[in-house]
Amino acid sequence: MHREDLPLDRQLRQEILFARERVYRFGKSTPLERLELPGPGPEVWIKREDLSPIKAYKWRGACNRMAILTPAEIKRGVVTASAGNHAQGVALAARTLGIKARIYMPRSTPKVKQAAVSHHGSEFVEIYLAGDSYDDAVAAARADETASGAVYIHAYDDLKVMAGQGTLADEVVLSGRGPFDAAYLQIGGGGMAAGVSTWLKTYWPDIKCIGVEGVGQASMKAALEVGNPVALEHVDLFCDGTAVRKAGNLPFEICKNTLSQIETVTNAEVSTAMRVLWEGLRCISEPSGAMGLAAVLKNRENLIGKRVLVVLCGANIDFLQLGLIAQSLGDGAKTSRTLRVRIPERAGAMLELLDSCFEGLNIADFQYGKTDTEFAWPAFTIHTKDATVLEALPEKLNRLDFAWEDLTDAVDIAFRAIPLRGDLLRNPAFFRLDFYERPGALHDFLDQRIRGNASLCYFNYRQSGERIGRALIGLDFPSQYERDALLMTIPSHGDGYRLCEVVDEATRRRLVGY
Repeated sequence: MHREDLPLDRQLRQEILFARERVYRFGKSTPLERLELPGPGPEVWIKREDLSPIKAYKWRGACNRMAILTPAEIKRGVVTASAGNHAQGVALAARTLGIKARIYMPRSTPKVKQAAVSHHGSEFVEIYLAGDSYDDAVAAARADETASGAVYIHAYDDLKVMAGQGTLADEVVLSGRGPFDAAYLQIGGGGMAAGVSTWLKTYWPDIKCIGVEGVGQASMKAALEVGNPVALEHVDLFCDGTAVRKAGNLPFEICKNTLSQIETVTNAEVSTAMRVLWEGLRCISEPSGAMGLAAVLKNRENLIGKRVLVVLCGANIDFLQLGLIAQSLGDGAKTSRTLRVRIPERAGAMLELLDSCFEGLNIADFQYGKTDTEFAWPAFTIHTKDATVLEALPEKLNRLDFAWEDLTDAVDIAFRAIPLRGDLLRNPAFFRLDFYERPGALHDFLDQRIRGNASLCYFNYRQSGERIGRALIGLDFPSQYERDALLMTIPSHGDGYRLCEVVDEATRRRLVGY
């Protein structure tokens, strides 16, 4: 019986065996490492594909597919479309094999992935940015294929590509760390999940293979629900490596039989998993690479005592995105809430609020600008690992007759749109303040320096994770004399703080709007 006459799953198993003979010409196997989670939970093992030649698993499938090109196909060259990691695999294979490749990528592809493609492919690769989505890049690459006769190397809907990805599961089996009770496998088009689940279940038939997708990009989940691949109307791009509108036909045919279920995870859950990987293994993951662990953490209680496999499938992330994700997580708190609280617009009212309701809490973000003569509405974002703390805060505010509203995830808070009416200010002064990120340091400054006639008219602070917190503060004084007196007498250094500078007149005018 010819291979092509075999059932698809048997064809894939055979191709994974053949892939063993090819992929290690291009790179070495990657380690399997234990991730220690604090407290009760599963025994988690991480397959470190971030340590591969291209910092992602995609080299396996691309290299396996390109290694079997015929001399005639090599002469025609290859073309592909990719959001980044598959492109790097094609580039690596192109340079190693001496094959010309044209790679189409969305214009939104992270710069780090574009640079990596150029690095791995050198003079053998040409990069074309086409459209804003993976689908746009595919359309451009397919048009090139038709016009030029080049061989199209699909990112996931190809048996040889799927087989190449399956070699990472072969390494897991050969590691001697198994068997595992469950494997959490992220899904974009489904090639990795198909290859890995097929191989794992060949050796450990009882293992549960769970597909993991982002809430806003669950194309395989949609396909399984209706019985065939369907295109999603919208795709969330936070996990850019798995942002695929439609699952592959071949991966779907495999995954519908090998996956026990599909788990979806939010961007916030993925971000938390990225932090856990950093704290546990000191490794940096791209968002898609942490999706599997995010699903494990989400189901942690149900997995206590189980042995679980997770694939860290890539680490190609722009540095700027890494910073934004880290900042959004604050100090690693599991829970956060933003509350806007009404207080009288008078000197000392802000400190009274902090003393009575927010004492001892981790204020990760503090935004306020004076917009009314009678009332102030400062907004505080609280991070905590104890959800009961946040549950108790509204009760405390109500008991002390503070009006409040929940602005968690509000757009104006996220974009730091802090209004300030300059016409309501009399004699303002603005300071840039640095203070130690320890309990009480900011409160002590406000307590020591603002009590009296000065009133707070502006506050802009966001926790950055550094030892030093930085804030821009505005004070308003009843008279020019009192303003000048404070400016002349306030120490540049104090207990827990350092007054970096008094904001110059030009900046002050921009802040107050005149």
